[in-house]
Amino acid sequence: MKKRSGRRKSSRLKIVNYALWFLYVIVLTLSLYMMYRYDILDFRYLNHILAGVSSGILVLTAWLIWRKKARVFTTILLVLSLLVASLGAYGMNEVVRFSNRLNSNSTFSEYEMSVVVPADSEITDISQLSTVTAPADYDQENVTALLDDVTKMKSVQLSTTPTSSYLTAYQSMMNGEIQAMVFNGVFTNILESEDPDFANKVRKLYTFKVTKQVETTVEQASGASFNIYISGIDTYGPISTVSRSDVNIIMTVNRTTHKILLTTTPRDSYVAIADGGQNQYDKLTHAGIYGVNASVHTLENLYGIDISNYIRLNFTSFLQLIDLVGGIDVYNEQEFTGLYKGYYFPQGDIHLDADHALGFVRERYSLANGDNDRGKNQEKVIAAIIKKLSSPDNLSNYQAILAGLEGSIQTDLSLETIMSLVNTQLESGTQFEVTSQALTGTGRNDLPSYAMPSSQLYMMEINQDSLTQVKSAIQAVLDGN
Repeated sequence: MKKRSGRRKSSRLKIVNYALWFLYVIVLTLSLYMMYRYDILDFRYLNHILAGVSSGILVLTAWLIWRKKARVFTTILLVLSLLVASLGAYGMNEVVRFSNRLNSNSTFSEYEMSVVVPADSEITDISQLSTVTAPADYDQENVTALLDDVTKMKSVQLSTTPTSSYLTAYQSMMNGEIQAMVFNGVFTNILESEDPDFANKVRKLYTFKVTKQVETTVEQASGASFNIYISGIDTYGPISTVSRSDVNIIMTVNRTTHKILLTTTPRDSYVAIADGGQNQYDKLTHAGIYGVNASVHTLENLYGIDISNYIRLNFTSFLQLIDLVGGIDVYNEQEFTGLYKGYYFPQGDIHLDADHALGFVRERYSLANGDNDRGKNQEKVIAAIIKKLSSPDNLSNYQAILAGLEGSIQTDLSLETIMSLVNTQLESGTQFEVTSQALTGTGRNDLPSYAMPSSQLYMMEINQDSLTQVKSAIQAVLDGN
């Protein structure tokens, strides 16, 4: 009886080992595919070592099962190996899924189009209108999409009265000259700069979200050196929402010399706006309302460089990232109290959590050189984040960092490119030397704005000597000098 019982137990263990072995083959195959497909752990031969050890375990356990040797040991080894392979497959799959979501965000942008009336208007429904005022020539595609949707959903055919800009339409509506206007939500901050109470003075009758496909670049950051555009938008919520770009930084990277140069172009820089801006002159921040590619192309034209990719983040993601890396340390050159929550920042080395960092990079009115000093503070924070992210402690905390950023960051960087950059850092073990510079100029209020033709906006006329110096510094890093 004992022999029969032993044989049955041995037979069951053999079946279990076969099942575990085949399951291990499936999970290991998936893990190795993702590891090599996306260049994960491709530094210091670690991927090859892991593949070799895993394959060795696979061969060893197959031989033990076939030879009916050490069945309990085989079971334990297979369970442990399967657990490790499963965790690896899960982690890599999460990284792949996260990257795919970031890239999918970069394929479209959203515009919130509305028909609005004065807040105290007696008009309560879109059907009470027959005509609306809209800058049809300036924003024709979005205006047409909204009016077509009104016709489709409400069976209301609205005619349009043309105007030069959304600001002009708003002023006419507030003066009682018109009943209603079309409004593109992208211009909310622009109108609030003219009338801080704008949001309380209008009421939306009808809203339609226009979704547009974004042209994606096939170029990726590769080779020894490249430029990446970092854009910080001035709105909360979905990253796909089109908005002005308040932070405009070109990150020039040289992987051979381990140098990173952060170049800030002030938001008020008076430049020719590409794409939707029709190469007309306006402040740089307005390029963002035509989409991230307009900002990229505008800066490429300004500096005579190629920008391979972009990273676009809103203030929500900014808040999350600072806390996820345990806060950051920066040197504050001038003492000030910011408008945001009244935070006080002493001169010298300071430690910032997410909320204080937001106040630190937002402030410009309390700084000696206004927007130029704000740009320098933004560069300091970006440099501090890069330093934290490149440390082994935070590289091992990638899952929490990725989870915290989801939905708040947009990039056209492929996972293979991101992993190549990570692998280069892990391979060398050398921290990048991060330096910064900023374009300078002279403030003026008499330059015309393409987006707001009837307004006198503050613009920074670019100093040509500064522009030449900035171009030279970027090229020097690209060339490895």
